[in-house]
Amino acid sequence: MGLAFRRTLAPVLLFTVVCLTALNLRSGIASVAPVLGQIQDFFGISSGQAGLLTALPGLCFAAMGLAAVPIARRVGLSRTLAGGTVALVAGLGLRPWVSSFPLFVALTLCVVAGIALANVLLPAWIKQHGSGRTLVALMTTYTTMLGVSSALGPLSAVTQRSWQGALWIWCLPAIAQLVAWIVVLPKAGKDVAHGTVDGAEVQRPMFTSPTAVAMLFFFGLQSTMAYVQMGWLPRMLVEKGVSENTASVALAVIGVFNILGGVVMPWLISRLNRLTPVPVVLSLCTCAGWGGVLVAADAAPLIWASLMGIGGMCFPLALALLTARTRTALTTARLSGFVQPGGYVLAGLVPLSVGVVRGATGDWTAVLIGLMVLCFCMLVAGLRATTRVYIDDELAA
Repeated sequence: MGLAFRRTLAPVLLFTVVCLTALNLRSGIASVAPVLGQIQDFFGISSGQAGLLTALPGLCFAAMGLAAVPIARRVGLSRTLAGGTVALVAGLGLRPWVSSFPLFVALTLCVVAGIALANVLLPAWIKQHGSGRTLVALMTTYTTMLGVSSALGPLSAVTQRSWQGALWIWCLPAIAQLVAWIVVLPKAGKDVAHGTVDGAEVQRPMFTSPTAVAMLFFFGLQSTMAYVQMGWLPRMLVEKGVSENTASVALAVIGVFNILGGVVMPWLISRLNRLTPVPVVLSLCTCAGWGGVLVAADAAPLIWASLMGIGGMCFPLALALLTARTRTALTTARLSGFVQPGGYVLAGLVPLSVGVVRGATGDWTAVLIGLMVLCFCMLVAGLRATTRVYIDDELAA
């Protein structure tokens, strides 16, 4: 592994920028679901158009994910991440105050584009600038703060008086993130990732690695669950008799378990030789959560949310595997750029389909049964994705 210009960053700066960037990777999206009904009423849009808002993150993540690695190889990881932060701040700051739905969608695209670049490139940035115990600690910080972001995002709907305030408040931590990257840029230089295996850079297509393909489907199905939860779970619960505040808290509960997963998963991967039972247990928990919503949503909504939250630990597991199953920063970036865009295509299409199916059938039964089937698909993909191999070695074989 090499760098065009490699410069050592102080640990406090490494952890600060990772912490702030990860904090903003979910809040700008998770804050929309609890106020989606208010947004729908404000703009006078249909359920299908509201479904577009829930599908945008996955679809934009897919498109930007494909572009992220080529851009970063040209201008550097830090510069690309800083540019994405500018788009994030602009979108979060302006989106709540527009009166045109197409403009609202355009600014939402700015938000998710900035998040998408960080989704793909932050693991590679961590691999590039961290090493040894620092690398594990940075990945733990990254996945933990993702959980914090998921947990706090929905709560802005409870603490703010309007949907505009619930969305705008997340511009403030994004500004702090931008300041951190401004400090990092002159110190990091043009940190372009390179990777070699046995002295030669590996250029074989990522789809030739069976483990990478399994990780794509595991990540995609896990992201599908997360984005359906962020986009539709509060509305599912409300329509089944749960109060709006309880529905928002249920979504936050899922985020709390993501925090726990963020702490546990990098540590677990670094110590266990056999991880295959983990995705089995987590996938079954997610399935049980959806089953609870199907048969008795108003009886114990927080229990169903807790089961989904435990299952949601698949997300930090999938992210931690990106660095744990690669040897170089370039392979990490390429793997992330392969797994996340492909996964987010799936994660974007399913939430959109949820809105269409709900509108066509008039209830959530077909949707929830379909989600339970996808949980078993996630289980199968997770079994292969957690096999202890290095992607670099599969590409070099």
